[in-house]
Amino acid sequence: MASSFSKFSQTLLLLVVFWGITSSSNAQLSTDYYSKSCPNLFSTVKFTVHSAIMKEARMGASLLRLFFHDCFVNGCDGSLLLDDTSSFTGEKNAVPNRNSARGFDVIDDIKSAVENVCPGVVSCADILAIAARDSVKILGGPSWDVKLGRRDARSASQAAANNGIPAPTSNLNRLISRFNALGLSTRDLVALSGAHTIGQARCTSFRARLYNESNIDLSFAKTKQSNCPRSSGSGDNNLAPLDIQTPTYFDNKYFNNLIGKRGLLHSDQELFNGGSTDSIVRAYSKNPSSFSSDFVTAMIKMGDISPLTGSKGEIRKNCRRVN
Repeated sequence: MASSFSKFSQTLLLLVVFWGITSSSNAQLSTDYYSKSCPNLFSTVKFTVHSAIMKEARMGASLLRLFFHDCFVNGCDGSLLLDDTSSFTGEKNAVPNRNSARGFDVIDDIKSAVENVCPGVVSCADILAIAARDSVKILGGPSWDVKLGRRDARSASQAAANNGIPAPTSNLNRLISRFNALGLSTRDLVALSGAHTIGQARCTSFRARLYNESNIDLSFAKTKQSNCPRSSGSGDNNLAPLDIQTPTYFDNKYFNNLIGKRGLLHSDQELFNGGSTDSIVRAYSKNPSSFSSDFVTAMIKMGDISPLTGSKGEIRKNCRRVN
């Protein structure tokens, strides 16, 4: 009897330990992660993000894009923020980011402010997640509770950035495939693409669409051509808003643009071009609350992509370099 009880106790202990391990891995991130270690975190981040957006409304879209480009390359680990050094090549000069990703100075400002109130506590990866949420909210979009507890990567991969971030020339199958590979559904793809309700793109990203594609509103194309010449090397960095109706307000007008064949990027218009996502675009164009709800769900899912937790990674003192 004693032997049987002892075996039962051992089995029970193993089950408890196993349950503890699995539950901790399933609940690595939490919305109250810094509630005790950095209680003023959210107000500190929001103040800096708000100040940056008041100086330049476009910055909200830039900060949101940084989070996207970070998460799509080996997970949400702050690797995008690392500068190149003589012995290290980061992601900032990968094709999707070079002369395009921006807002790094604002992240530096946020990090500095956060370090002043709770030094050595909050990761740069988590700062990106909070700044993205605050940017959306400040520009009129939905808010949500951000899951936190990520740690910062000690490495980065330019090759992974080149291969992992969908190009503006991507077709629908490529977009769906890339999002699915990261655990994001086709609905998540369309909802997250709705982030293009804010921000701007460079001529190099949409020149081919303006001059070579037929599923585009002619007056829209002609207007954009005036600031984006056909010849490569001429006006490459000229900007155009991704949403021609409300470019600095987070709403569902982006989807109305797609229905009117006024998507600026090829990858935008692919979402409404006779394919499987047409019905989702139509639904979002008619129901802004449905878009907002699905966007929040998708942002939270994206934020869950391969975070570094526990003893993995580090808490960087400076977001641009490893400790």
